[in-house]
Amino acid sequence: MRIPKDVLVEWMDAVNNGDVEGLLALYDEHAVLIPTFSNKLPNTPDKLRDYFEKLGSREGLSIALHEKTLHVQPIKDDIYTLSGIYNWRFDVEGEMLNFEARFSYILDLSKPRPIMQHHSSQVPRML
Repeated sequence: MRIPKDVLVEWMDAVNNGDVEGLLALYDEHAVLIPTFSNKLPNTPDKLRDYFEKLGSREGLSIALHEKTLHVQPIKDDIYTLSGIYNWRFDVEGEMLNFEARFSYILDLSKPRPIMQHHSSQVPRML
């Protein structure tokens, strides 16, 4: 049986392997993504594909979870929220940069494509 963290691990593995099809296979057909690196809200499979293909074209793209920040919250039956912080890394104009981002997912583990909503935003600088 799949647990919420399994979905996150599958998602990160797909990002790290440049596997756009693997990423898309995790998102419900009606899923909404509030992405880290775009001001658009991909809410169709084609828009999700466009976003992940563009992101995947970044040289050296990788992502890693800050394990201690992971929080899983059961909501009802097979519905969960998953939140925490992960670190994006990719090349920008010849320099490898890190982008910490906070994330939240709404998952329905009863579905083969469990991601219903995914929000990811860069961690803001403190005042």
